Amino acid sequence: MKKALALAAAVSCVLGFGLNAQAGELSIGATPVPHAEVLEFVKPLVAKQGVDLKIVEFNDYVQPNLATDDGDLDGNYFQHRPYLQTFIKDHGVNLVEICPVHIEPMGIYSKKVKDLKQVADGAVVGIPNDPTNGGRALLLLHSQGLIKLADPTNITATVMDITENPHDLDIRELEAAQLPRALDDLDLAVINTNFAMQADLIPNRDALAVEGADSPYVNILVGNPESAKNPDMQILVKALQSEDTRKFIEEKYKGAVLPAF
Repeated sequence: MKKALALAAAVSCVLGFGLNAQAGELSIGATPVPHAEVLEFVKPLVAKQGVDLKIVEFNDYVQPNLATDDGDLDGNYFQHRPYLQTFIKDHGVNLVEICPVHIEPMGIYSKKVKDLKQVADGAVVGIPNDPTNGGRALLLLHSQGLIKLADPTNITATVMDITENPHDLDIRELEAAQLPRALDDLDLAVINTNFAMQADLIPNRDALAVEGADSPYVNILVGNPESAKNPDMQILVKALQSEDTRKFIEEKYKGAVLPAF
């Protein structure tokens, strides 16, 4: 993990960011889209109140939580509640939710299929390999009638919970960030919106199916028990949940990302 943090620090120094927060500074880890973009928007808002926001970009779902638990970061903004709950259970870290910010509806994408009714028998389908997002992807496939799960409310469902697979789909678990790049080799892929958008895939435009706007997978700002009490963190919370930020999210992402406050 220290190597990953050193690399993130090197990248952030090039961009003018750093780690090792001091008084009046907050270091927040984030995946690039839309999380880091939202943080970039609020950066001048919190600066007006004396807080220097350091944004450290990551392209995985593990290191930001480990770094926040270690105190190398004050917090992170990249994950939804079910993922955080599962991560805490699996890794024994001491992390807390600080506030909700937005929802990113997960979508089913393809470069080969124009309609889910056209899915051929034996089609190869990529889903995220982390437990929570993998379960979420399977629930979406279930909702579209492509598979049936033993319990369609189980957010940690696995391929072992599939009771019916009428198209004999070949479901392959890949790292979430790799799915957009693997689309050429897959018939379908269930992709998190932040990674889809990095590949210029917009849910409302490109997805064959998406979760509804009432999705429970709210993306949240996370900290450790100490950083969560930091007054500077409360300044960040107010900026993230401001009307200015609401308008920014609605106008920039046009339904691909929805405010959750």
